[in-house]
Amino acid sequence: MKKPLWKPSQERIEKSNFQKYFSFLKETYDLNFHTYDPLYAWSIKEPSVFWASLWKFFNLKASSYEKAMGEPKMPGTKWFLGAKLNFSENLLRFRDDSLALIALGEARKPQYLTYKELYLKVAQCARALKKVGIQKNDRVCGYLPNIPETVIAMLATNSLGAIWSSCSPDFGVQGVLDRFGQIKPKVLFTVDGYYYNGKKFECQSKVQKIVRQIPSIQKVIEVPYLGKGGTWETFLNGDRSQRDLSPSEIDFVQLPFDHPLYIMFSSGTTGVPKCIVHGQGGTLLQHLKELILHTDLKREDRICYVTTCGWMMWNWLVSSLTVGATVVLSEGSVAYPDLGIRWRDIEAEKITVFGASPKYLSACQKEGIVPKKIAKMPHLKTILSTGAPLTKENFRWVYENIKADLQLSSISGGTDIISCFMLGNPLLPVYEEQIQCLGLGMKVEAFDENGRPVLEEKGELVCSAPFPSMPIGFWDDPEGKKYHEAYFETYPHIWRHGDFITITKEGGVVVYGRSDATLNPGGVRIGTAEIYRQIEKLPEIKDSIVVSQKWKEDVRIILFVVLKEGHVLNQTLGDKIRSSLRENASPRHVPEKILVVKDIPYTMSGKKVELAVQNVIHNEPVRNKSAISNPESLEEFKNREELQS
Repeated sequence: MKKPLWKPSQERIEKSNFQKYFSFLKETYDLNFHTYDPLYAWSIKEPSVFWASLWKFFNLKASSYEKAMGEPKMPGTKWFLGAKLNFSENLLRFRDDSLALIALGEARKPQYLTYKELYLKVAQCARALKKVGIQKNDRVCGYLPNIPETVIAMLATNSLGAIWSSCSPDFGVQGVLDRFGQIKPKVLFTVDGYYYNGKKFECQSKVQKIVRQIPSIQKVIEVPYLGKGGTWETFLNGDRSQRDLSPSEIDFVQLPFDHPLYIMFSSGTTGVPKCIVHGQGGTLLQHLKELILHTDLKREDRICYVTTCGWMMWNWLVSSLTVGATVVLSEGSVAYPDLGIRWRDIEAEKITVFGASPKYLSACQKEGIVPKKIAKMPHLKTILSTGAPLTKENFRWVYENIKADLQLSSISGGTDIISCFMLGNPLLPVYEEQIQCLGLGMKVEAFDENGRPVLEEKGELVCSAPFPSMPIGFWDDPEGKKYHEAYFETYPHIWRHGDFITITKEGGVVVYGRSDATLNPGGVRIGTAEIYRQIEKLPEIKDSIVVSQKWKEDVRIILFVVLKEGHVLNQTLGDKIRSSLRENASPRHVPEKILVVKDIPYTMSGKKVELAVQNVIHNEPVRNKSAISNPESLEEFKNREELQS
């Protein structure tokens, strides 16, 4: 039996929200649970009763429902039939002087917003959106950094029954058009610019190009992040010359459980990103389960996750407002002015739950940062990490260099479900390299090559029973064809997620990374098609293929190019390729290495075979050569000396 790196104290177990839930189940359903494993087994055996118990336990602001769960089918299960609720109303249930938001940025002093102040700002924004014609089912988008105005705009949008979508301002024009252009928003919230790594980046010229190419946008509201001006305050406050006073109450539109809340975007591996639509109730219920039970979040906590507004972790983080906790918004580079800044933030703002990517933890480790020597963190109780698998070395480093009495809560799920399949647990020990447990109500299994569930072996992550935070569909996919192809084509009526995992005898999960071609450097999912669209319009490039290479504790992007006759890959062309990706996609899309090849492997149907190239550069067998029209092209990718450094 493995020795755990950490075990919760009896006091921590007794004070956990899980203990309150155990008591609730005993009093309400006469169910006796004292440990996690039998509770998990019950949650997947009796899903209707389990999800209904969470509805009551969390005391959701909603009307009553006729039935907790309809016919169990994948996909298509209906949840909490007949119920009406509003996502924003649940996040704004508190209206007191407790801190709701703390905003940290590179060029700003910390900002503090109470729940009372947040409610008033959302009321102002909702009134203003309604005045410009926003109503149920309209789309409102944010091209914004992780700042309070983003939270306010999102809550105001959803209070009206409109649908919110966002991406960070470091995305280039084409990246934004690929996303927002599909969903045709009426209103765009943006900024004049932002700061990153000590540098100032303006956004106004990009916004002008975006607005010209998305004719549905009727109104642009600019937050003056870099300086004075903008239209944010005018938009919120209305025309004071006409005594247009700000409201103090929000008229929350009551909506069905599966009414659209967010549109998230896939990584765009095989084309423009898919628009994944998530519902009001499923998102809320799943997030509360993960925050209150699995993360043990309480009202007195202060939670921070280092994320942009284009990653689902932002949506997950903001749901903490339902608990009444303080949400700490972190904007800018994690390494500016140095890698110690976030640890000093934890001390200064008394953060109790802190989340970051494995890449950030590895960077601190490589630079010799010892957080416990540069910051006092007596309040910190939990470290969250997602985006990529944590290594054994990451686990050990956390306990040796941050705190010994700390729950390292690795979590894993995705944009596809706007939540997690497996995550932390305040009742359970932490073993190196393992995520602590499968999430309640999530019937996760590892399938072998024959589609059979296995334990203690690597397998494909699948979920074989429905859950409320499954997407309600893809945008502009009326027959559900794209939705079915994305998750249910491999195993009929079973969700295939695209990760390789092992479910351990301890009940934990080891994640090995994506089983598809999605790039994932530093935990940021990047679709290969997003890179191809920029690279292959360059006149010097005939063809290209991009893959990820395992490198140290992370992965790095490798771009192979076929050049047109008469061109060579010199410094000038290399800089041109990188600049095109940085400006039109994002800095995260820029490859670590650019190498020349003569040919690119394709399938019989004309699709590039990224996984085959990825296998070759890792000296792994290629299993699908029979599907490749030109398998001889793979020889050129073997034993490349450039990939050894």
